[in-house]
Amino acid sequence: MRKLRIALIQEGKIPIDRRVPLAPYSAKHINRSIPGVEIVCQSSDIRAYSDQEYRDAGVEVVNDITDCDVMLGIKEVPMEELIPEKCYFFFSHTIKQQAYNRDLLKAILDLNITLVDYECLTSTEGHRLLAFGRYAGIVGAYNSIWAYGRRYNLFELRRAFQCFDLQDLSKEYDKVILPPIKIAITGGGRVARGAMEVMNGMGIRHVSPAHFTGKFFDGPVFTQLNSRDYHQNIHGAPFSRKEFFEMPEHYQSTFGSYAQHADILIAGAFWDPRAPVLFSREDILKTDFEIKIIADITCDIEGSIPATKKPSTVDDPLYDYNPSEDKIEMALSDEANLTVMAVDNLPCELPRDASKDFGEDFVQFVLPHLIAEDAQQVITRATIAKDGALGPHFLYLQDYVEGN
Repeated sequence: MRKLRIALIQEGKIPIDRRVPLAPYSAKHINRSIPGVEIVCQSSDIRAYSDQEYRDAGVEVVNDITDCDVMLGIKEVPMEELIPEKCYFFFSHTIKQQAYNRDLLKAILDLNITLVDYECLTSTEGHRLLAFGRYAGIVGAYNSIWAYGRRYNLFELRRAFQCFDLQDLSKEYDKVILPPIKIAITGGGRVARGAMEVMNGMGIRHVSPAHFTGKFFDGPVFTQLNSRDYHQNIHGAPFSRKEFFEMPEHYQSTFGSYAQHADILIAGAFWDPRAPVLFSREDILKTDFEIKIIADITCDIEGSIPATKKPSTVDDPLYDYNPSEDKIEMALSDEANLTVMAVDNLPCELPRDASKDFGEDFVQFVLPHLIAEDAQQVITRATIAKDGALGPHFLYLQDYVEGN
């Protein structure tokens, strides 16, 4: 019986992404342990793991993948590289009807390609199965401390992408010597947990939200804020998590009480456009607004944080926000400005670790449904296109595809 051949495709999108869906160890595990499945690796000179590392793991490295059945990538595949009538897995960035990828989805439909989006792979309870959030949080938090050190000339750290992996990055933590500043982290998911991992690794004390605003500390501290900590019902009713996510317009932000005490904000909470913004430009202009560094991991442009006017890049991660003029200025150019870090692809700075964890989750939570009958419809719920038509959960994209 012919094996199901799964290819790790080379990334073709520019700027390049060095992550891969399966690290060599995970690919080796599949080839040795799962009958009927074979992983092959398309040759690439940009991957965080080299071709030789895959060969050393016993994985075949090839140039031609046209005989493969399933294609695993990370970023969107350029249209000219798509192979008709294959099954692709990647982050398509189409489910929010992103204009820049409309032609890509149209081409996928025209070529009878099956497209499964990692972002849509969920459990029966609705929880995402695959994500790079932990590493977004790790790198985002690290970058916030790096930016603080630069802004106040306190210490020099290597950039995350200059480190071989997370273990190497953690060697930089001992260089961090902070005054008694306060750091606020928003969110309760993978991103926030990754950010707290860095805070703990640097020896920064974790305090409660109440102590964060009500006590003085002689060393640096951080607090982690969930939605209930900085939102209140506009009608005076108690906070309801269910109501907040279903009807966020019923709430208003009370984040100002934390902005009066925080020196650094690490924003890792999902934001619904219907929800209140975290704070406004007018709030920034108040004399009691203390935040100087914003690491906006969510990178919602013109979203919950007015200072996030554009995404930044790994090569140029910082810019200043001038609240008086409501405009972007050169990074670290004026003490009255806020320094913003809004890199939108943070996990790319630690591609080896991010790829390793992502691949292990793929093997555990997704692959069994791909090679079996998908009784729980894990793959079906994430299939945006198949046989030239939109999947049943994505029919709302029809007008988008047609350009209406």
